[in-house]
Formats: sequence, structure tokens, C-alpha cells
Amino acid sequence: MAAKEDLYSKILPRRLRQNRLGSVKCVSNLDVLLSMGFPTPRALKALVSTGGRSVQAACDWLFSHVDDPFLDDPLPREFVLYLRPSGPLQNQLSHFWQQSRVTCGKNKAHNIFPHITLCQFFMCADHKVEALCEALQATVQQWRGRFPSPLPLELYTSSNFIGLFVEEQVAEVLKQFAADFATEAARKAEVHVEPHKKQLHVTLAYNFPTNHLPSLEKLAKGIEVKLGCDWLAVLFSRDIRFANHETLRVMYPYMPQNEDELELVPGDFVFMSPVDQSSTSEGWVYGTSLTSGLSGLLPENYISLADESDTWVFHGSHSFFSCGPSDKAAKDRGMFDGLLDSRRPDNTSPGDTPTLSLICHPMQQVLRMSGGHSRQPKRTLFVCRHGERMDVVFGKHWLSLCSDSKGRYVRSNLNMPSSLPLWGGQRDYDMDAPITVFGCTQARLVGEALLESNTVIDFVYCSPALRCVQTAQEILRGLQQDGKLKVRVEPGLFEWTKWVSGNSLPAWIPPTDLAGAHFSVDTTYRPLIPVSKLTVSESYESYMSRSHQVTKDILSDCKNTGNNMLIVAHASSLEACTRQLQGRGPQSAKDFIQVVRKIPYLGLCSCEEQGDTGVWQLVDPPILPLTHGPNHTFDWRETLQQE
Repeated sequence: MAAKEDLYSKILPRRLRQNRLGSVKCVSNLDVLLSMGFPTPRALKALVSTGGRSVQAACDWLFSHVDDPFLDDPLPREFVLYLRPSGPLQNQLSHFWQQSRVTCGKNKAHNIFPHITLCQFFMCADHKVEALCEALQATVQQWRGRFPSPLPLELYTSSNFIGLFVEEQVAEVLKQFAADFATEAARKAEVHVEPHKKQLHVTLAYNFPTNHLPSLEKLAKGIEVKLGCDWLAVLFSRDIRFANHETLRVMYPYMPQNEDELELVPGDFVFMSPVDQSSTSEGWVYGTSLTSGLSGLLPENYISLADESDTWVFHGSHSFFSCGPSDKAAKDRGMFDGLLDSRRPDNTSPGDTPTLSLICHPMQQVLRMSGGHSRQPKRTLFVCRHGERMDVVFGKHWLSLCSDSKGRYVRSNLNMPSSLPLWGGQRDYDMDAPITVFGCTQARLVGEALLESNTVIDFVYCSPALRCVQTAQEILRGLQQDGKLKVRVEPGLFEWTKWVSGNSLPAWIPPTDLAGAHFSVDTTYRPLIPVSKLTVSESYESYMSRSHQVTKDILSDCKNTGNNMLIVAHASSLEACTRQLQGRGPQSAKDFIQVVRKIPYLGLCSCEEQGDTGVWQLVDPPILPLTHGPNHTFDWRETLQQE
């Protein structure tokens, strides 16, 4: 196996690289790789695995797979031919994909983008992929002017399936196109393609709970199937080794602590088979990295479920109505806008054909309803976690580190606040810890970012926990609203009381005392859920119900008086306060805990009301995320004066 230094030496200088369109159809790309000393099988595998995007992409793939035990395995990839919609119909289908996922959660249809399947998956050796792409292009050229347009589609629903079926006579025409492609592929690439024999259709939803049928059916009936559409013949491939694996997305970086562990890089994908999990410890899974091909153990809470097609490779698309080069035509029409996520390395030119990660994005431009009435601004709910906690950074006995012999507060670290509110008032700091200096900085940064994004906050609600009150205050300071906008302290926003240690709830500082300590709180606010209604060790169902109810009441109270509400509470609040607003049922307690573990300090989510439907939807926040690394305590004596 080639050493990494050898691979580095083979990378072509940037000024000599050739950037061309195509999917393993640019012979010069292969020639360049061969001239650099790469064996033909490896060069072909790299080009096919990157969609023939460029020499640089193939070199990057080879370098990242230098330790892949299957690098020299001759196993071919699996290919499939689909018809994909574009234009107005694609926009509506993309909108349905998004809304159905928000309203009812993910079902099996979400694993792949909207399409009509024309053939079964088939294998093609790497050295035949160029000929396979030529076969598709030749078949489409033969069918230009013969392809039926528009395709008549009819909605069909059953207890666990919803789809748009192609009218039978037209479907036979499409099957003939697939048969012609099969013939051409056999002639040019010597592959066996089996055309789809079942009824041709676009799957909208399947394998979903029966109680979701009414909501999904209502959304499906809103699709205008007669809208204009340019159906594109598209070719994709996948790694045959992982066809029956779960696809997982890496969310957080992880450096292996043991030899049998896998390094994780955010944005990578991991393939996981249930049959490989029998001997793993709780909280760990065994998987294989898409980027490196290496396998190992990884922490379960560092990954999330992805869609099957996220890791597929795009090999070309062709329009039946445009006679120009397929890739250029696709770019000119913007056919992938709002549906495909192009993963393009920083050093790849815009002219290169990208490897496409296929996921259903929220539609950026929703089709506007006709009519002359003006649209009201959408209401938005922001939910934010508090800043860095003193007891987490300095331990549960942190109070002993900042009290002198007379019981006065004296900080012993720069990250401890210079003073604490009402220190001498016997406050319950053991149970109600404040935030650190850096926690204040985190909150101010978020407030400043909201100000820079021109986001206006009309109402601020927060949990009674001191750390949440302080975080809300600092966000307002960053927004330059300190003293102008009052925080409403709402006990109903406190976290799951099962997580509180001891047999009683913390003795939170009352709003009147907070105001006396110069916090900008609304002392006239009457809580929706008073402290007396909270119970210790409540059930998970009670916590989710409480969070949902108090959030609904907050939105109701603010209706017609403001558009943007901010809730500053706990990590669990981002899930508990928004999930049921979207029409989704609560997760299991175990899955809920896994989600909460992934929410950092000042994690922020944004939920937007969808017209008058009563349904809210998570959208991109108006600000960037906040990421930083750990900074451990430094004792120069122990470190620098060691013998």
C-alpha cells in the first residue's frame, strides 16, 4: 500500500490541473492519474467514487483512503436510473417533502429524493462506467421529441402508502425508454439492466404510522400535479457493501482514545449495520467511515440518522427537451436549486461537476398563493440554552473556592464573576448556580449577532434558574436592549425536575429581588405556571406536556402584540418547547436525552409559524452557531517547577 508521502508527491501542481465536466468521461483525468503513478484500478475507483469531478477530487479521495482495507477490492458499485422532476412541480414536491417531515416526522420515503424508478439497482465495473454514461446520453438523444409531456400523474393513498402514479399507457412508454437504455448499456458497457416492471410512480410517503395518514394525505392533495415539469434522466451510484446499512451523519469531532475506535470529522458519514452491534458496549456503535473507509467504534451521541441517498454519487443528468450538454443545461436551468446539496471542496472550481449529497432541504422559495392581499410578517420563536455554568466548570463544590474566612465572595479564577447578586442573602447557590464570565461573554456575543442580523426581539421569557436570568440579561445587553426590554421570569420553563438533585426544587431568587440587583426583569408579570405547580421528579410525559403548554400560552399571550419571542432556558427546552409545536409527538425519554446531550451552551433554534395553519416549523436561525474549545486550569508551579 502506498505511503502517505508517496500520495502527496503525486498530487498535480494547481496550475497544471485540468478542470473539466463529466463523469469518468474525461480520459485526460485518468491519464493524469496514471502519469502520477497511481495503478489503473485505484485511479478508476477514485474517479468513479467522486463522480469524475476532477483530478484533484480523485487525488483527495485516494489520499483519504490510503489505509482503507478495501482500497484494492475489485467490487463494483451499484447504479440506478431515475427520472427526476425539475421546475414548478419539483418545487411543490420539495415543499411536500419538507412539510411532511416537519408535521409527521421522517418516513421511509424521505430516504431518497422525489423520483420515478426506471430500473432495479445494477452493478457496473469501474472501467465500464464511462461507457455506461455514454449509453445513457445516447438513449436520451434517441428519445428527444418522443418523450411524453406532460406526464399524467394521479394521487393514490392507502393506510401506509401515498404516491403519484403515472397513467398506464404513458407508463408503458417510459418502460420502453428504460428497455432501450438497458439494451444500449448492455451493448456499450456490458452490464445487465433490469427495467422496472411494476407500476411507475413517485413515492410521497410510506411506512408511516396510520394516525399520520390524514395529515399526509391533506399535504399530498395540495400538490398541483399538472404543473410544468422537465423530467431528467439521472444516474447515481452507491457502495454495494453498505446497501443494507444505516447511514449516519457525524455531528461532532472525536479523536480515538483506543486503537479500535474511529476518528470522527463533522460532515462525514458513517455506515452502520445492526448485525455488527452485538458485541458493542452501551452508548457505542461500530461503523465504517465514508471518507476514509476505516471501521471502528464510535460514541453513539456524536452521530445522527441521515438519509440513504446522502452518500450516493451523481454521474450525470440529461433532459429530453434540451439538446445542449446535460451538465451545462442543468446549471442554466438551476434544476437542483432547493433540492440537492452540492458538497464542493474549497479548491474545486465552479466549473467542476460536483459530487451531490442528496437531501431534501427546506424549500427556499415557497410558491406564493395567488391573490392581492399582503402577507403578515411571520411570527418567530427563538429558544436558547443558558451560558456556561459555574458548577460545571469548577465542580459542585465551587462555592468553597470563592469564599474567604469571613464568608465573603472572592473569586479565585478569572472566569469567576467579580461579584454575585445578593451574595449575603443566603441564596441557594448550591442548587442554583450562576454562569461564568465566559458564559456572560457567550450570551453577549449571541445578542450582538442578533443585533447585526437586524433581528428584533419583542418579548423575552426565561426559566427562573439564575443561569438563565443572567444569560437573558447579557443577550439583551448585546442587543442594546438592556433596561428597555424586560425579562418575564416563567417557572414553567424550568428543566425536567427529575434532573434536580435532592428532594426539593432550588430556592430561586424572586423577580423583585432580581430587579433590586439591577436585573431587567418584569416584576408585574404573573407566571403562567407558578412555582407551586412544579413537582420534584416529574415524569417525562409531564415535563413534555408542561413545556408544550407553557410555550403555547406564551405564543397566545404575545399574539397580535409582537412577532418575535425569545425563550432563554435549558438544553432540554430547545426540544421540549418546539417539537410538539411542529405537530410531532414526543420522542422516547432515551432518544430525548441523546438529543439534549448534543445541545451546547447558547445553542439557539428558530421556529417559524406557517401562516394560519397553527403549525410551526424549525428554520435556520438568523445568526451563526457559537463554537469554542476547552481551556483547563493552569497552575504554573505544578507545570513548570516539576523536577
